[in-house]
Amino acid sequence: MRAGVVGTGFIGVVHVEALRRLGIEVVGVVGSSPERAQAKQLAPVIDGYEALLADDRIDVVHLTTPNHLHYDEVKQALAAGKHVVCEKPLALTSEQSGELVELAERSGLVHCTNFNIRFYPQVQQARALVADGAVGAVWNVHGGYLQDWLLLPTDWNWRLEPEKGGALRAVADIGSHWLDLIQFVIGRKVESLLADLATTIRVRRRPTREIETFASADDVAREDAPMTTEDLAHILLRFDDGARGSLVLSQVSAGRKNSLHFEVDGSGGSLAWDSERNDELWLGHRGKPNELLLRDPSLFRPEASARTALPAGHAEGFAETFKELYRTVYSAVAAGGPPEEPDYPTFADGHWENVLGDAVALSNRERRWVEVTT
Repeated sequence: MRAGVVGTGFIGVVHVEALRRLGIEVVGVVGSSPERAQAKQLAPVIDGYEALLADDRIDVVHLTTPNHLHYDEVKQALAAGKHVVCEKPLALTSEQSGELVELAERSGLVHCTNFNIRFYPQVQQARALVADGAVGAVWNVHGGYLQDWLLLPTDWNWRLEPEKGGALRAVADIGSHWLDLIQFVIGRKVESLLADLATTIRVRRRPTREIETFASADDVAREDAPMTTEDLAHILLRFDDGARGSLVLSQVSAGRKNSLHFEVDGSGGSLAWDSERNDELWLGHRGKPNELLLRDPSLFRPEASARTALPAGHAEGFAETFKELYRTVYSAVAAGGPPEEPDYPTFADGHWENVLGDAVALSNRERRWVEVTT
């Protein structure tokens, strides 16, 4: 099996490295320009997306491009008969993502939305424990996703531009990961929500030339750029089994580099996890001491031990989640198509996050609870 990767920024590099660790040949990459792609020295540079799609050696296309390009790129890949792994969001609107789900399902091709955080072994363990009734009936879910990479008015990225990133920013970028993850862990879907969004930095200092995500750009000329998308969000949730939830999203929380954290409270116990301490799963009890389960394949449920490759005490992290996600995706590709019940996030999961985004935007705009419907 062979892959082609579109996009050579931060996440594109992660895709390439994860594929190589699985023994998947990366035939080539396409960048925003041949020069930028060549500078990364990731793989042979293919001169344009059309040329990549025309290459019969490539079985799977990985899309790591800015959000506004996903819809057209996915359609082209499916039309070319390529299996597709697409970074979230699947598209800028739920109308577009719904169309992509229909096209993908009719094609018989493997399709994946890149919600990689599901594949931390401690997250898999948490899901298995909830499913086995270890925390009893779930009634309360809370947490957040906090970062500080857009804390300063001079911090800049294409995600700040609605025409490229979409009408929602923090919710679509990091909120989609949290919402996908918590529904995966507890096995329930969000039924309704109440959202309060805020833009703390109203005017930013935009560089007059393009810069890469997370890159330092202190020496470039700048201009004022009014902001219309949120960098802070508080969301109340109700799930389809009656459980309640709350979520805080922030791209302006100093010191929080990449803290996705959640706690699940139930009638028989609690559990909690934080991506910045990803080897630890906290287990809360009433009648005995609390526990801290460190990553150890020998102590995990089978679902979790299958997602960790190193012995206890040997650090694993963010990059491994991509590898384990692609292990499941490429197993489906090798089998000739999607399984009846995929063990990876599909386009349907990407579409559902867009539907949730619609409900968040409507709730914030009309200042009320909104039922989530497709």
